[in-house]
Amino acid sequence: MRKLCLLLCLLILSGCGAKSQPQGENTCTISISCATILDNMESCVAAKQELVPTDGWLLEPVEVSFSDGESVFDVLLRVCRERKLHMEYSDTPIYNSAYIEGIGNLYEFDVGPLSGWMYKVGDWFPNYGCSNYELKDGDVICWVYTCDLGADVGDNSMQWQQ
Repeated sequence: MRKLCLLLCLLILSGCGAKSQPQGENTCTISISCATILDNMESCVAAKQELVPTDGWLLEPVEVSFSDGESVFDVLLRVCRERKLHMEYSDTPIYNSAYIEGIGNLYEFDVGPLSGWMYKVGDWFPNYGCSNYELKDGDVICWVYTCDLGADVGDNSMQWQQ
């Protein structure tokens, strides 16, 4: 019995044979573009036109650190707070995720009924909320304002070119 207890203690202390992950720093790249508005200024709410940067970038691509388990939403929230960039969101219980209503004071529907914010990781527009996408080291996150329910921000769109 004593040997069994000793063996159990050793297994518990050693993590039951599980290999520990190195505690290296994870990084990702994040950017925020509203470049599609530049081609749709006539549809943009007049009071919002002055908020659109002439080059379309609210945040040019920047590398940031994140911890294991963090989501696209976590990084967006932190980056916007650190850079004092306005961001508003709401929790959507039905999808158990955050919904991004506005970034840089540019909101959904400011450039028509099909406009709002979308995100892309790598070459993919996830079909679920940004707080449900768990980041991996090296991910490239692109937030983009769409004026046409995503049709104007496909893979061939210029704002995705890096």
